Amino acid sequence: MPALTRDIGGEPLREPAAAYASGGAAVSQYEWRGAWVVTARGSYDMDTITPLADALETAAKKFPKVVLDASGITFADSTLLNLLILTHQAGTLRVVAPSPQLRRLCEITGVDSILEIRDTVDAAAAS
Repeated sequence: MPALTRDIGGEPLREPAAAYASGGAAVSQYEWRGAWVVTARGSYDMDTITPLADALETAAKKFPKVVLDASGITFADSTLLNLLILTHQAGTLRVVAPSPQLRRLCEITGVDSILEIRDTVDAAAAS
């Protein structure tokens, strides 16, 4: 698996490090205003979750605030919901702009009542 980050220093990466899973899922990461931002794109289920799970687990261990930019997630199932709950329990997680499908899944399962959902990465980093 390719390295998910090239730098964990204070400066944002010029080009975010990226990892790809089957099914078109992609994960990139960078630091922004004191938070570690993980950007997820594509479809997430048990076959494609590994790069995102690795990124969020590493981020939660190293950074006091983790932001998941979920605006590019096109499909999610209980695998992603479980990952979000575990990451939330491990540290401070903010979920940014979940897609309508992901937002609905969070509402139906009640996960939206425990996650901190924000409209923008800036708002998530500031909160």
